Parts: sequence; structure tokens; C-alpha cells
Amino acid sequence: MTGATETSELRVLYQPENPELSYLPEGPIDCGSGEISWVAIQHGPEHTTGSLCVLDVASQFNRQVTLPGRPGFAFPSDDPDVFLVGVDRHVCRVWLSSGRCEQVSVEVDVGVENTIVNDGVEIDEGLVFGCKDLAFDEFKAGLYFWRSADRKLFQLRDDQLCSNGKVVRREGTGWWLWDIDSPTKTVVGYLLDPDSGTLGERETILDLTHLPFFPDGMVAGRSPGSVIIAFYNPESAEAGEVHEYDLATGSQLAVWRVPGSPQVTCPLLWNSPEGTRLVVTTAAENMSEEKRAEYPLAGAMFVSDPFVV
Repeated sequence: MTGATETSELRVLYQPENPELSYLPEGPIDCGSGEISWVAIQHGPEHTTGSLCVLDVASQFNRQVTLPGRPGFAFPSDDPDVFLVGVDRHVCRVWLSSGRCEQVSVEVDVGVENTIVNDGVEIDEGLVFGCKDLAFDEFKAGLYFWRSADRKLFQLRDDQLCSNGKVVRREGTGWWLWDIDSPTKTVVGYLLDPDSGTLGERETILDLTHLPFFPDGMVAGRSPGSVIIAFYNPESAEAGEVHEYDLATGSQLAVWRVPGSPQVTCPLLWNSPEGTRLVVTTAAENMSEEKRAEYPLAGAMFVSDPFVV
């Protein structure tokens, strides 16, 4: 991946039949055996509930578990029936078979109104996740580390607006954490110490303020030191975009176009039966009836061809 920026186009992998599931899909995770889990954060603009979903790609069967609140992220556990899910203001365990939802953390953002859990990432010691201000008005939402061994919650920051994509890499006994707060249009980096639950100094790694859209979800890229970022474009556009960047140089390595769905939310490098592919979720969030008619693919999941190794 040197020289000119690689450019390609994605195609539809799955489109929910239920419009509630198209409103705000995020957080795709490779569950193995051809399955991808994802969350429908909320079922519509006035809804305060969402769903955990598991898609069998081959059969196109999507298993849906309606939750008692709005999920920001979901990760499978060693038990295939149990997921760790951020629901509203708690980390929870959710059972697919019964829909049972059990809180395993104390409340986040205590004393702060109108925030909920948003995007997260797993580390060996637990979860790192952020929150968002539902009004998208104040930098008051938290960034957290939940330690699974003792279920202790550490607040890392208290000044985010819409905490989104996160990528981690082991560094000695700690972790490098790369983090997106979408309105800032930057990727920042810190060292996370999981023993003390603290962050080191913040460093701006990627400055994306020249772009007309907002960075949303992010995953580790196809080569060491690269990341893949989904961009959320609330304006009218022929296609959404997903970019791959080199963290060391800031250079853009690849662009994937998402035809007919400009609000791209989260990427996933999926180990499909045919090889590694890029999968992205997109959203119909806040679209008027007229705009929804203009973008019938909004809310669909898209996929690339297998990458050539």
C-alpha cells in the first residue's frame, strides 16, 4: 500500500427489513462462523431503546434482542450466549437466549445529565469506552475503563461530546489508545495504565479538520500502524466514505466509497469464509422522509471484495 491512494467501492451485504434497525446501526464485530454482531443504538428519533443483533451472513438471518435501553457497543464473551453490552449508562451482560440484561458496572457520568454510553473497544483487562451528549451541545461526556477482574470503573476523561472510534495496541504492561471525539475531527493518542486506571499525556495523531464530514467508528487497519475510519456525512452526497491512514505519517492509504449511504458509522475487518473483507454499518439517523427516499440504502451494511494478501 504505497504510492497513490487505493480507491474502491463497497456493495450491500445486508439491509434490515425493519426500519427500526436501519436508524442507527453501529459496532459490527466478527463472531466467527460467518456471523457478525452489531447494535441498533436506537429504534427511531423518539425511541429510548435499541437492540443487540447477530447476523448470519450466508442465510441473511438476523437475530434481534430488544434491550431495555440504548446500546453503544456489544462484545461476545467466552459463552456464545452472553455479550458484554454498554446500555444507556451501565456495562451489562446480555443473554441472547432470554434477553436478560444484568448490570455489571456502576453508573457512568454520575452528576451529568443527558449522556449515554457510546463506542468502545476490548482490552485484555476489560473495556475502554466513551459516552456522548445526546444534545450534541456540551463537552461533558466521559471516557472510561471498566476492569473486568474487579468490575471497577475508572473515569479517564470528562470532556467529550461524542466519543467514538477506538483502537488499542499493547505497550509493555499498558496500552496505546487511539481515540476519536467526532466533533473535534481528530484522532488523539494516550498511554493507558490498566493497573492505576489512568491516561498519559494526550497527543494529536491525525488532524482531519480539513474534511467536510465527521470521523465516527475506527478499527485497526490492514497493516501495522494503520487505522480504518468510517466517516459520517449528514449532508447530501452520492456516497459515504471510509479511509485508511498511516498513524506515523498521517498519509491516506485507501478510500472506500459507500454508494447511496453517506452516513457511515463503523468499520470491521471481517474474516469471511472467502478471506478478509471490510464491512461497514451505515445509518438513516435524522433523515426526513424525502431524504430517506433519496437514500433507500441508508442503514444497510456494506462489504468489500476479499483483500488480496
